[in-house]
Amino acid sequence: MDLNKEEQQILDGEFGEGTQQAMELIVALGKIYGAKNLVDITSAHLSGASYKTIGDGGLLYLKNMVRKGVKVKVTSTLNPIGMDRTRWTKMHVSEHFAKKQAEILELYNTMGVKTTCSCIPYTGTNIPKFGDHVAWAESSALSFVNSYIGARTNREGGPGALAAAILGKTANYGLHQKKNRCPTVVVDVDIANSIFEYSLLGHVVGSMIGNGIPYYRGITPGIEEVKAMAASMASSGAIALFHIENITPEHKDFDTSNLDVINIGKKDLEAAREDLNDTNDVQLIAFGCPHLTEKEMHEIASLLKGKKKKAGIEVWFCTSSSIRTKCPSDVKIMEEFGHVLADTCVVVSPIEGVFSRTGTNSCKAGNYLSALCSQKVMCRDIVDLLRIVQ
Repeated sequence: MDLNKEEQQILDGEFGEGTQQAMELIVALGKIYGAKNLVDITSAHLSGASYKTIGDGGLLYLKNMVRKGVKVKVTSTLNPIGMDRTRWTKMHVSEHFAKKQAEILELYNTMGVKTTCSCIPYTGTNIPKFGDHVAWAESSALSFVNSYIGARTNREGGPGALAAAILGKTANYGLHQKKNRCPTVVVDVDIANSIFEYSLLGHVVGSMIGNGIPYYRGITPGIEEVKAMAASMASSGAIALFHIENITPEHKDFDTSNLDVINIGKKDLEAAREDLNDTNDVQLIAFGCPHLTEKEMHEIASLLKGKKKKAGIEVWFCTSSSIRTKCPSDVKIMEEFGHVLADTCVVVSPIEGVFSRTGTNSCKAGNYLSALCSQKVMCRDIVDLLRIVQ
C-alpha cells in the first residue's frame, strides 16, 4: 500500500503501540481487499458494545487499548449495549452482567467514544454528509448512511471501525470508491407503505441477492421505512448499499438499463412473513430494532392512548436516551404497557433463560432472535402486536 510519511511512521511505531496496532489492522485489511492507499474519515460508529456479544475477550481487548493510551480522532459513537444503564433490573439483567457492561462503557468513554449507545446515530450527533468517508460497523446504520445520505463506508467489523476511529483513516477500497457503488439488479416493487411491509421487503431482497446492490423502483419510503429496509437487508443478506429511485442521492449516476429486473409483490412479502414466524404465543414483545425514532414513539403512543394493558406479556420499547428524553408524554403513555428502555436492544441483551418466545415487528430482530437469543419468534405488524396486549 502507498502510505504517506506520517502513516508509515505510525505503522513503524513512532506514535506509540496503540496507534501502531490500529494501523497494522487497517493496512492488513487494505491489503486483503486490494486497497492502494488510505482515506481520511469524518466519523466512526462502533459495534462490539454489549457484554453479551464481546464477552471477557472483548473486554480484555478494550482494556489493552486503553492501557496503550489510544484516543479516537474523529466523532465516534457506540452501538446499543446489553441493558438500559439505569433500568437494567427491569430487564432481568444480573449484577455480574451489569458490572461488566458498565466497565465496557467506561473503557470506550476513556478512549473518547460518545457512549450514546444507539443503532440510529444518524438521528443524533453523528450525521455524515453526502460524500463523506466514514467507518461504520452497525450493519443497518452503515447501509442507511450509504443509501439515504450518500456517505461512503464499507461493512466494517467492530475492531476495524475502532482502529479507523483511532487513526481517523480507513483503507480505500470497496464502497469508498464510486466504481463499486453501481447497482447490480433492479427491483420493481408493488407493496403498501407500512414500515412492516418495508421490513419484509428488505428481508425478501436480502435473501435473494446476498451482498448485491439493489436499485428500487416504485417505492417512496421515509426515514423510518428506509431504516427498516436497511436493517432487514443487512440481516437476511449482507447488503451495505442500495439505491432508491428519486431518493438515493446517487440514483441518477448509474445506467440500469441492462440490469436484470426482479418483481416483488404482496405474495412475496407474505411468504417472508410466514418464514419468520414459528410461534403464536409470546412472553415478550419488543419494539425498536433498530431503535424507535421520535416519529415512531409518537405513533405508538397514539395507538396506546386510552387503552388498558392485559396482564401476562412483557413489552419493551427500545430507543436512544436522547429520544426518550424528548418524548416525555409518549413515554408516560407507553409505560402503562411496558418499559421504555434506552441504549439497548432485545437482540444484544441477555434475554435467553428469561424468555423463550418473543414478538417483534422487525425482520432484523426476527432473524437474530432465533440465532442469537434462542427464541421462538412472532413477527407481525406493530398494530397486530399491540392488539395482543390490549
